[in-house]
Formats: sequence, C-alpha cells, structure tokens
Amino acid sequence: MSDNFRILRHEEFEEGCKATCNGPYDGKWSKTMVGFGPEDDHFVAELTYNYGVGEYKLGNDFLGITLQSSQAVSNAKRLGWPLNEVGEALYLTQAPGGYPFYLVDKEQPPNDPVQKVCLGVSDLQRSTHYWSTLLGMKVMDKNEEKKTVLMGFADSQCKLELRDIGGMVDHGTAFGRIAFSCPREQLPDIEALMKKENQKILTPLVSLDTPGKATVEVVILADPDGHEICFVGDEAFRQLSMVDPKGNEFLDKAMAEDKSDEWFAKHNKQKTAA
Repeated sequence: MSDNFRILRHEEFEEGCKATCNGPYDGKWSKTMVGFGPEDDHFVAELTYNYGVGEYKLGNDFLGITLQSSQAVSNAKRLGWPLNEVGEALYLTQAPGGYPFYLVDKEQPPNDPVQKVCLGVSDLQRSTHYWSTLLGMKVMDKNEEKKTVLMGFADSQCKLELRDIGGMVDHGTAFGRIAFSCPREQLPDIEALMKKENQKILTPLVSLDTPGKATVEVVILADPDGHEICFVGDEAFRQLSMVDPKGNEFLDKAMAEDKSDEWFAKHNKQKTAA
C-alpha cells in the first residue's frame, strides 16, 4: 500500500460514454483512477476530465471524503496547502475544484486509509431504507445529533455516510457517481429488484468498452435523491482495473498534448462553464 494517492491507470476516450460516465457531455474525455492501492481491495477515485468543459457548478450532494493519514496532513503543511482544523486531530481541506477532504491526523491503518465517503440526503430514513434494505448495506452507526448514518458492505472497506441536509439535494453539474463491483450474475437481479420496487434505473444492463482493455457490464441506478450508483460485473472489471505501470506516463503525455485551452483562446472562445 502506498503512503499517498497514486495513479493506478489513465484512459482516453474520443466521445462521450453511453452510460454517461463522464457526465452528460459529448466529446473527448479522459478518466484517471487514483488510490492508495489496487482497485481490487481499495477505495479509488475516478477523476474525469472533459476537454471542452472549463468549470463545474458544485452542489450539496458530495460532502467529502475522509482519510486517515498523518502523512497527508504533513504533506499539506509542507506544501502550504490550506488546512482548517475542525476537530481533534481532524482537518478539512479542499481539492482543486472545491471538493472537500477530511484528514485524520493519525497513522495510516494497515488496510485502506480512505475511511468514508459522505453524501447529502433529504430524508435520512428513506435513504437508509434504500441503501440497507434494497442494496444490502449494513448499518454500522447512527448519530441523531449530526443526523448521519454510517453503513458499509464490510468492516474492512470504505464506508458510506449519509447526512440529512434538511432540504433538497442539488447535484450541480459535476455529476459524480459511486460504484461497486459484484459478481456479473447479480446484475440482472439488481435491475429486476429495482424495477419491482419502482426505483429509478438510469442505465439498464449494458456493455461498456475501453479501447485496448476489457469490456465490462454495468447497471446504473439512482437513489431517492438522485445519487448515481453503478454496479459493475466483477470478473471483467478485475481485468480492466489492473494497475497499469504506465499510468503516470500516459497521464503526463495526455496533459502535455492537451491543447484545448490554446485552441479555445485562438478561436476567441471560452470553455463551457457547465
């Protein structure tokens, strides 16, 4: 396991994803997977870059990622990155674009340092029912004062925290989603259950291609607040998600070749503010 987030793989696409993996945007885009270790047994973040979009409007849907790493805290201090102490051994910082990260100033645990992902919900009871009863997550903790519920599929994995924000959930224009892998044979059952329960299915079972890599099958759902949830067949995903030793090299090459800012400036245009 790494002491820091590292590049696990980088992929380029010439046109928008048919399952809107890059949001509802056409045109060239890329994704970069980053994490403390392989996707098989770590939480990883998928960073999507739409070449023609210059700015996104953030909503109140994504409330932060919490990771336990005194190394991350010392890195931020050394680099002069803004940190706001919000609790005992707990710091709040923001990634570029305004995405919140909570850093616990303690030694990294032996497994994944990413402790939880927090999503805003408008009705905590309704959302808890959806994620636990329908999707099978185990409720691990409830905090009535903070209006939160912590849940997960396993004790050793990153947890999901739902926080009641006391109003409607605004997804802005960044269109993030959370993804889980499961045995491929379970995908039709997940889709059938959601149909039976009259829940929203954004993308019925479909195959997604990645140039030069494995084709995976996914079902994409939306919870009662519109949080997007992707279930992907594990067998093919294990092939797709293998750590690419050239991931850093591919990312560096793509960034060096990205002339989109120059193109827009040359044509006296601005990138879209989504």
